[in-house]
Amino acid sequence: MSIPKSLLAACLLALSGLVAADETAAVPGATVQELLQWADAHNPELAAMRYEIDAASERIVPAGALPDPTLRATLKDFAGPGAPDGFNPLPGKGNGTQYRLGQTIPWWGKRDLRKEVATAELEQAKGRRQVTVAEIHARIKSAYAQYYQTVGLKKLNEEILRLLGDLEAVTQVRYASGLVPQQDVIRAQVEKTALRSEIINLETEQHHAMTKLNTVLGRQQHAPIAEPQSLRRIASNKLDGAALQEKAARTNPLLATQSAQVSAADASRRLVEKNRYPDVTLMIAPTQRGGSIDSWEAMVEINIPIRFDTRRAQESEAGAMLAATRERQQAIANQVTGELQENLAAFEGAEKQERLIADTLLPQAELTFRSALAGYEAGKVDFATLLDAQRAIKRARQDKLKAQVEQELRVSEIEKLVGEEL
Repeated sequence: MSIPKSLLAACLLALSGLVAADETAAVPGATVQELLQWADAHNPELAAMRYEIDAASERIVPAGALPDPTLRATLKDFAGPGAPDGFNPLPGKGNGTQYRLGQTIPWWGKRDLRKEVATAELEQAKGRRQVTVAEIHARIKSAYAQYYQTVGLKKLNEEILRLLGDLEAVTQVRYASGLVPQQDVIRAQVEKTALRSEIINLETEQHHAMTKLNTVLGRQQHAPIAEPQSLRRIASNKLDGAALQEKAARTNPLLATQSAQVSAADASRRLVEKNRYPDVTLMIAPTQRGGSIDSWEAMVEINIPIRFDTRRAQESEAGAMLAATRERQQAIANQVTGELQENLAAFEGAEKQERLIADTLLPQAELTFRSALAGYEAGKVDFATLLDAQRAIKRARQDKLKAQVEQELRVSEIEKLVGEEL
């Protein structure tokens, strides 16, 4: 039974459509969230820091463990004139072999403090990763916004180019009728050429933006990125300055990392103070003569911490390090507060600028262009006035797009300072 050619063609078309859909779905970049998710899963720097966190977590148990015990074997009179068996280094010969097994026990609290230091270092590793995540996310959002702006400006120029094509057709008709000079046609063509030049430049900028995005993502520089669809719109109630400042104090990655460093420095200081007290080593020593153990000894050994000048210097160093980390924490808090307020003010300014353009300037420019076009067709205004009106629309739409991109850039910086998505 043969398969109808029409059915076969339909199946092949459907399969090719599925393959194309899969390829399209595999290309990230339509939204910034796709890029952020891709970076979280594939960025090599973030993957390396996950391993560093695993390594730091494995240091906690050894930090709180007892040191390894020691074993010493002493051969007594195994050689020399007084050796009862002559030269015989075997266990139990001569005057016997003594085995000494020892275990050092740190002073009470030292092991817990070492464990506390290791735990704080783990929190520092987690904080450093969060700082890196926030920085990479902010760079991705910034690069995506610039990519979106480049694509948007390119589309705008292409629309204006089509509009100029229509205007050129109007000038040619009126020139053929002897109503306008040839200069109008030439000016329309010059304006189109200038727009084509801008489009070429924007295509280059678009390529640079894609390369920058791929670099931040950890992908090959020529890997495809989908065309951006839209920027995020953040509700105004999520940008309350007081609420964001309070949240940043709790969740800012730099502050969290510095807080863990303060905890580590404080535990290190207390551990240094514990070094005033001696560690104890307990030992037991059986002695073998012949094939049996015929005596046992027990010993206690302590170190004597009498180097008071060394101890005082170490304690002063630990105290100074703790004070430095606390001052640095306050400096970071002040910096976060200042940058947060700066970005909030810049976002508010860009938002007001967008509303002004959308509600007032752009409608006025469009109305002016329609009036100039009607006046030109009626022979009441010259072509230069019409071109100025068209350029005013272009500038207004460009400024609106730039204001939207500026808002996205400021939101990405605010999210970086807060340490989470808004």
